[in-house]
Amino acid sequence: MGLNIPEDLEAWQRWQNSRSLKRQIMSRVRRPSGEPEFTLLVNGPEPRLLVLIDVPTPSAVAAYAEPLRFLEGEQVAVLAPKDLSGMLAGSWTSRRLDGVELPGELRGVRAVFTAGHFLPAGALGYRWSKQLGARFVVAQHGLTTPFAPPLARGSHLLAFSQEDAEFWKSGRDDVTHEVVGAQLLWHASRRGSGRPAGPGDATPVFLGQLHGAELSRWTSAKTARTFCTTTGAEYRPHPAETDRLSRLQHRAWQRRGVRFESSGQSLATLDRPVVSVFSTGVLEAAAAGQDAWVTCVDPPAWVRDFWTRYGLSQWGSDSTPAPPVPQTEPAQLIAASIARILEETV
Repeated sequence: MGLNIPEDLEAWQRWQNSRSLKRQIMSRVRRPSGEPEFTLLVNGPEPRLLVLIDVPTPSAVAAYAEPLRFLEGEQVAVLAPKDLSGMLAGSWTSRRLDGVELPGELRGVRAVFTAGHFLPAGALGYRWSKQLGARFVVAQHGLTTPFAPPLARGSHLLAFSQEDAEFWKSGRDDVTHEVVGAQLLWHASRRGSGRPAGPGDATPVFLGQLHGAELSRWTSAKTARTFCTTTGAEYRPHPAETDRLSRLQHRAWQRRGVRFESSGQSLATLDRPVVSVFSTGVLEAAAAGQDAWVTCVDPPAWVRDFWTRYGLSQWGSDSTPAPPVPQTEPAQLIAASIARILEETV
């Protein structure tokens, strides 16, 4: 099994839009707008590395900024929807870009580091990489499903595992890859080594995924409701479950007695059993030594394949074992790969 749409980004974007009623309506009523606006940040006058950040959340910024710790002395540029200098280590100069032409500061860029070319900054950065002859380096950020966006032509993929690399490439020979491990699992495993011994709260927390385009809302909702009502688990909404339909669903569940986990604590701090359909949080919890399972009402074939690929245990069996993590921090391995590319040794 691999990606449903392994190469055609426009086809993938049409599929994604088709999964959201709101997107379909907005695409019909929204007036044509100008080009997206971006902020360019630089920590030196001649950056050789351009980092693209489309989603300026703390976790996303950290995922693509952490390798910079191991590139000390390297001049770097960051392209983002807003000024992120307060979220980045070191001293940065920022300016809003006028238009989408290649800025003069980036003429020396040799590598572009990103999550992909499926969002505005990634798409623009990919276009610039072609102009510059720079390597387009994609780092895996989450677990892969058949619905993941295709990789840009000629990408160099930094994958969690060999299995993830082969899955995402889906037989393509224009994409190269290296295995670097998962930074989020590496962090989780370090948290787990310091967990206190002894029994904790055994009430499971079900991680919501009503927002996901991969699974039908009916399946996501029925699985969550069934699990919470039969086990007494608490439902933890995904941060993206803010649309009207999700809010209505939440209120309906609460009227039926489903309890919600709304402490605001991270899962690591909460230290409780974790259950979901295909959330990365299940594997992250397992890496931290927490009990973690998956479950689904009438799971489709791709969900079962996903569970098998990542070694996830179904509810009712032994807890998901901790996944393997590299001895070397993945951020350091990513930095080493980027450094080799910058020196044209890859």
